[in-house]
Amino acid sequence: MATRATIEEVASTAGVSRSTVSRVVNGSTAVSPEALDAVQRAIAELNYVPNRAARSLASRQTHAIALIVPEDTTTFFGDPFFAAIVAGITGALRGSDYLLNLLIATDDPGDKMASFVRNGGVDGALIVSHHTSDAFVERVADAVPVVWGGRPMRPRDGDFVVDVDNVAGARTATQHLLSTGRRRIATITGPLSMVSSGDRLQGFRDALTDAGLAPFAEEAGDYSEASGADAARRILATGAPDAIFVASDLMARGALTALRATGIRVPDDVAIVGYDDSSVALTTDPQLTTVRQPMYAQGEAMAGVLLSSLAGEAPESTTILPTELVVRGSA
Repeated sequence: MATRATIEEVASTAGVSRSTVSRVVNGSTAVSPEALDAVQRAIAELNYVPNRAARSLASRQTHAIALIVPEDTTTFFGDPFFAAIVAGITGALRGSDYLLNLLIATDDPGDKMASFVRNGGVDGALIVSHHTSDAFVERVADAVPVVWGGRPMRPRDGDFVVDVDNVAGARTATQHLLSTGRRRIATITGPLSMVSSGDRLQGFRDALTDAGLAPFAEEAGDYSEASGADAARRILATGAPDAIFVASDLMARGALTALRATGIRVPDDVAIVGYDDSSVALTTDPQLTTVRQPMYAQGEAMAGVLLSSLAGEAPESTTILPTELVVRGSA
């Protein structure tokens, strides 16, 4: 008995990605005319019949979308960033018929999460806080329309992305430290397996290069408060910085605590600038100077783009939101 053609074979014959074939099968208009024609010809040539999940998505809607967060629950519930993102998403969904499913996992053992999505559990997905090692999210993106919160490490044809200008935000933060006379400036980055962390590091380096300076030190954290404290202690072990740009408010609070434990005064001895302008920025003493990223607006925009795509419209493939420096007492 002949083997039924697969979606991978259709993609290969058409010379497009698997996700593009999926979008054509699901009736999305977010596909170029050339790609649409190539996929339709490949489907006819191979006599391809969509599987149950694809047929289901093409014929009906679950009126549910997934927010996929490749983190552990401690990170998710402990970081105000995620609360703001979820608030923005639910705000955008309030006037729609869609429900939000929250899927949290650092990996996907047995492909359980990916299978749920691929078998028609939701109509589309929003993915935030993704790392290079999170291969399962790409399997999700192959199955349903996806909007990435932050650029994926391996962008593909047909991706939708909502992001903030992390390079500009970090550059502005570092320029502010330079404007106050600081010259021995260190940074605490997020995990460099994330594009956002690399972008913030790039903005930090660019500002120093423009000023004819080299970084005093660069240490990585994981966006948690404890990792910020550990990174600050490693920086102090290398010498005496006069400023630190920290890639999240949580890590900045950890760094400030570590500095204070050694008798260092903020901002007199070491100035600190954080990133996010979350509720954490108002809990420190002194309160944090930080880069405000519009987290609620990012969640709202992600949901809006996905709803537009699911409605058969053609939203912008990339949405970049601005950042803003908020000056308080730490720098």
